[in-house]
Amino acid sequence: MSEMNTNLGVNPLEDTSSDAALAYAKNRRENIRTFVRTNPEYYIAKFDKIGASARFTATFNAMAGLFGPIWFGARGLWSWALPFLILEALAFVQIARGLFGDLAADAMVRIASIEGTLALRKQQLASAIENNSEKVDVYERTVDSLEANIGGIRAEAEAMAAEGPSIALTGLVILVVVKLVQSLVANWALEARFSDWLSDRSIRSGMPKPQIIFSAVFMILIVAIAMLHYSFPGRFSLLNSFPTKPEIRLVSIDRVEAFFNWAVLNGEALFDAITYFIRLVLDALELIFVSTPWIVVASLIILLTWLTAGVRMAIYSGAFLAYMGLLGFWDKAMTTLALLGTAACLSIIIGIPLGMFAARRPRFYSFIQPIMDFMQTMPAFVFMIPVIAFFGTGKPAAVVTTMIFGGTPVVRLTVLGLRGVPESVREAAISFGANKWYLLTKVDLPLAGPSIRAGINQTIMLSLAMVVVASLIGAKGLGEDVLEALQYANVGQGILAGFSILFCAMILDRIVQGGRK
Repeated sequence: MSEMNTNLGVNPLEDTSSDAALAYAKNRRENIRTFVRTNPEYYIAKFDKIGASARFTATFNAMAGLFGPIWFGARGLWSWALPFLILEALAFVQIARGLFGDLAADAMVRIASIEGTLALRKQQLASAIENNSEKVDVYERTVDSLEANIGGIRAEAEAMAAEGPSIALTGLVILVVVKLVQSLVANWALEARFSDWLSDRSIRSGMPKPQIIFSAVFMILIVAIAMLHYSFPGRFSLLNSFPTKPEIRLVSIDRVEAFFNWAVLNGEALFDAITYFIRLVLDALELIFVSTPWIVVASLIILLTWLTAGVRMAIYSGAFLAYMGLLGFWDKAMTTLALLGTAACLSIIIGIPLGMFAARRPRFYSFIQPIMDFMQTMPAFVFMIPVIAFFGTGKPAAVVTTMIFGGTPVVRLTVLGLRGVPESVREAAISFGANKWYLLTKVDLPLAGPSIRAGINQTIMLSLAMVVVASLIGAKGLGEDVLEALQYANVGQGILAGFSILFCAMILDRIVQGGRK
């Protein structure tokens, strides 16, 4: 048979490849039918056209243009539906404002307010004329000024009211352009979702009725509320302000204060123990940095920088230290380093073991992850309030505040580094008889070392970023000079102290980065 095909001029390999191509095309068409479910022949033709090019291929989808975000939402393309919803809502709001909205409403409110003042000034003017007061001229000028102001605002209101048709036309143009864009990108976006569906059949396909109903109700409701609010400002109180009562906030405040009062009274021993431990570390570091002669401290810092980051950075460190010393910031810089070192050391001592424990326990890490998110996203001025309630003001409270803000990166990056250790390496070590301790100290930690050191670096940098904020609750150091410069608008002092903080950060960063390399 093969000889016959050869004699007839037919290549068996080409025949086989054509059969495979036909089978692939047939299978693709069946998949498209299963995916779209509605009007499959149309989508087969459009998907083939789109798939033939690696670039964006525009095809026209009238239904997507007509129904807009509802179509995209029903198809599961919410990343497209929401931006188009915002644009269409803007267009409909402009159309409704231009046709039905009271464009002069704000101006009329201002006129009513000024008219109340004008009536009072006219009464004062009449009384001054009756009493032959010396303030007659003043009141007359005030009345004339208010009347002129009212006239100007009234003319502005009339001009705004006359802009209604142009505003409506602008909204119509926006709507037409958005509808056209939706029509052109709909098939391209749906084809991309079809490609994802081929590799992951859990992705929703078709247009289920619940999704159509939900998408339609959601989109129409959003657009209608936006049109009512912007077209008729102030008419619907529910749209202007959230419905609440002052009693809710007052009761919540009382309960929070009651909880903190209870915690302070019952946890006094715990907070005193934490404060004592922080004070021990802080006093030791202040003894090293502040009480030790500056020549010794500067020499050790320059030597450490040279050993880790090289000669060039050691020269820069010497220049930075000389800057702080010559400008009188030496003692405060060392106090800042002691405070920073205490917070960073405690964060590292707690963070690395916590990250090691959480790396192999996904449930525990999923439990502490929201807590760390809260610690990093909550503004520092907010969590300073309970810290002051528990620890008072002063350096221990500043250390705790700094630890809350800067202690999470070392935990996250320790977990990331340990989870990034290749399983093949761990399995090889286990197969050669490595126990858990050997596996941790000789395999996991060395391979995760760069990530852990990056976490240490980030913790130090974030701790240093809290220097100025911590000075608000009694922390001494360079942050105190910056805070004083802010209070008294002393630009020179603030800039010089700020550069000292910057130089401290650069020295520490280069030391840690040099250690990583």
